[in-house]
Amino acid sequence: MRWEDLGDEPCSVARTIAVIGDRWTMMILRDCFNGSKRFDQFQESLRISRAIVTDRLTLLVQEGVLAKTLYQEKPLRYEYRLTDKGLDLYPILISMFRWGDKYYAGDGGPPLLFRHKTCGHDFHSVLACSVCNGELNPREVEVRAGPGLKPRRAQKK
Repeated sequence: MRWEDLGDEPCSVARTIAVIGDRWTMMILRDCFNGSKRFDQFQESLRISRAIVTDRLTLLVQEGVLAKTLYQEKPLRYEYRLTDKGLDLYPILISMFRWGDKYYAGDGGPPLLFRHKTCGHDFHSVLACSVCNGELNPREVEVRAGPGLKPRRAQKK
């Protein structure tokens, strides 16, 4: 499987990776969820080339994950805001924070804490069943074919 073909795979994980699977894309999304909106904020936070920031922001806008909005006319400057599609990536990011905190935070503890504004408590993410609200773990989940799965075509030799 080639990187450029991931978006055509009959797998939701592969199609998602085609959009957000690059390390810099995930870091830009992290920054978006932490309040960054402007090109210079992304570049300053990540300390990467303008070309990489431009490429990743362009992809996220094309895919509808971010919306590009003009905030200054001379010179032209834009803000990048998460769309509903982008906001739906929050569970992925928050799960990555939890995993990283569990395995890589070190003795000092996690570098960031998350507070639920509604109840005022710090929390850690929990994956739960949408029907019974029970916590999910991989040993209690089975995967089966869904209506969108198409049979693979025979590969040419």
